[in-house]
Parts: sequence; C-alpha cells; structure tokens
Amino acid sequence: MLLTGQTILVTGATGAIGQAICRCLAADGARVMIHYSQNRAAADALLADLNGQGTCLAADLATPDGATALWHAAVAAEGRITGLVNNAGIRSEVAVDAPLPDWQAVWDRELRVNLLSAADLTRAAILHFRQHGGGRIVNMASRAGQRGYASNAMAYGASKAALINLTKSVALSHGHEGITAVALAPGWVRTDMAEAFIAQHGEAAALAGIPIGRMAAPQEIGELVAFTFRPTQASLNGAVLDVNGGSYLR
Repeated sequence: MLLTGQTILVTGATGAIGQAICRCLAADGARVMIHYSQNRAAADALLADLNGQGTCLAADLATPDGATALWHAAVAAEGRITGLVNNAGIRSEVAVDAPLPDWQAVWDRELRVNLLSAADLTRAAILHFRQHGGGRIVNMASRAGQRGYASNAMAYGASKAALINLTKSVALSHGHEGITAVALAPGWVRTDMAEAFIAQHGEAAALAGIPIGRMAAPQEIGELVAFTFRPTQASLNGAVLDVNGGSYLR
C-alpha cells in the first residue's frame, strides 16, 4: 500500500482513463476524490467499487469558476489534499474554413476544459500544498501536444502542448517547496473518445504509425499514474512520460 495516507483529486474520473486511475490509486492505498460533471451514477458506482475509499464531487469545468469551486469542495470534504490529477479533457473538431464563431467556440471550450481548468486547479493546489508540506500534480497531456495534430483538431493539440509547459513550469518553479509535477503524454487510448474517432475515420487511421499495432489500455495509464505518486518518485519532477506504443520517439 505505497500510497497510504495520500488523498488525491482526479478530474474527469468517470471516463475510462479516469476510472482506471482511481482504481489504481485506491489499490495502492490512496483515498480518491472522484470528480464528475453530470454522470453521478457512474461516480457512485466507481466509489462503490473502491469500497467507499473516497468522495464524489460534481463540477462543470467548462465554466470559469468550476475548477476553483471543485477545489474548495474537495478541501471541505477531505481536509488536506496531497495530490491532483488533471485528467479531464475533451476533443472537438472544427475545420479552418468553418464560420469564425464556430471556430472560436470550439477553441474557447477546448482551452477552458483542457487547460484553463487545469491551470486554476494547479494554482489552488500550489497554494494548498504550500501550507501542508508539499504535494504532487499529474497532468494528462497527449502525444498530440508534442508532435502537432490534425488541422481539424488543432485546439486539442495546442491545449495539451500548453499543459506540458504548465507541468514543466510548476516543476521548475515550485520543486524547492516540495511541490512536484509530472505529465503523461498518451497516444491513442481505448476510450469513448477513441471509439468516436474510429467511427468517423476508421480504426486503421488510429493505429497508423503505432509500431506495437494497438492502442494503450486505460489500465496502463492508471498504473503509471499511481506509480508517479509514490513518495520515492520525487525525481520524476518535470518529466513527460510517453505512453504511445512507439508512435512518437524523442
């Protein structure tokens, strides 16, 4: 039980990756705060699977005050928080020749959910961690944020690239306070988002360029997140961990 005594907030916890993260954290002894936007039933079911080892918290991260409200609710529910996983994310498509209002609407929402909510939670976490002897932040970035992305989903790639930079900035600026940050950069993971892409573009398009010939499983991501929260892994501070089957090599 390597994470016993840790209390970790996971955003977007009812999706496939979020659920895997919560299960792996709880299996290693952490108490998990399960964030959901609308699907309370899925959050309650996940908490039951964790034998009640946590709390369910609702928040709309698409609103400017949603992330801060979530953090305040988490502190009110659990007191001290030792970790944050910025996992919530959306991927939308809009063509460059779409009407400007449509283009801007996609970018505004994508940046709000994928980046700005994570930034607000990171700010709140840093202030909290300063008062309680440190803490760790894990950001769910993407291969798309490292190598560029498709024209119709540039907002997603740009938001994930900024999330990687946010991770490095926290690591560089706050490591001396015992506040560390790590980013994961998955390629395709077998989730609803991936299935939606496959339905539109075909599985061959998703698997193209992945040497191992398959997507990552959510469990792989969950296990790696749990590993990054081990107290012994402080030196991972600032790392960007690739989970892409060899499809992007640095």
